[in-house]
Amino acid sequence: MRIIPAIDIINGECVRLSKGDYNQKTIYNSNVLDVAKNFENNGIQFLHLVDLDGAKQSQIINYKILEQISKETNLIIDFGGGLKSQKDIEIAFENGANQVTLGSVAIKNPELFKESFEKYGSEKIILGADARNEKIAVSGWLEESEMNIYDFIKEKTESGIEYVISTDIDKDGMLEGPSFELYQNIISQNPEIKLIASGGITSTNDLVQLKSIGCEGAIIGKALYENRITFNDLKPFL
Repeated sequence: MRIIPAIDIINGECVRLSKGDYNQKTIYNSNVLDVAKNFENNGIQFLHLVDLDGAKQSQIINYKILEQISKETNLIIDFGGGLKSQKDIEIAFENGANQVTLGSVAIKNPELFKESFEKYGSEKIILGADARNEKIAVSGWLEESEMNIYDFIKEKTESGIEYVISTDIDKDGMLEGPSFELYQNIISQNPEIKLIASGGITSTNDLVQLKSIGCEGAIIGKALYENRITFNDLKPFL
């Protein structure tokens, strides 16, 4: 199972939100590149980079930070947040993203999602399936749709999607453990997908359980920043 630390960006700073609430923001570092380099120096290979400014403004904003990290580290970066047009997606790839995560677009502009998938393929496009009460949330989690998460993932996997990142928003940033049941249900209904769990991961026991469920990756945020999980703890997984 891949270990994928997260960097969320607001105003050029590394932050974490609680339950996706922009009013519940903690700033962990004003230098995002330093955070990324520290990850790499501790054996990390992958990075989940989220443009929260972009998610709120519905267009890519922090692509210069993406470019900087891609040029000054060897981290394999998946990038998300505010990718609402073909131009936004192109900018992300041009500035060093290895993969992009598309969530809101898949609900609000399925034609663009389909075009992007056909253009870049299943290795490059990750489906973002973030939910509250099993309903898909969009626009930086500021809106809840009527789409059930299981129907949403099933529909997209039938179209050929391979990678899925799923966050239970009520778990995100709360350090209360991830939604094991949600991930178990997703995998049992879609055994062919590569599911990346995100939100609530607090301990190495959580990681062991996610691996046993069959998750392909696990995104860790606040637990790393607050030393609930150390780089030493992660060594057996790297």
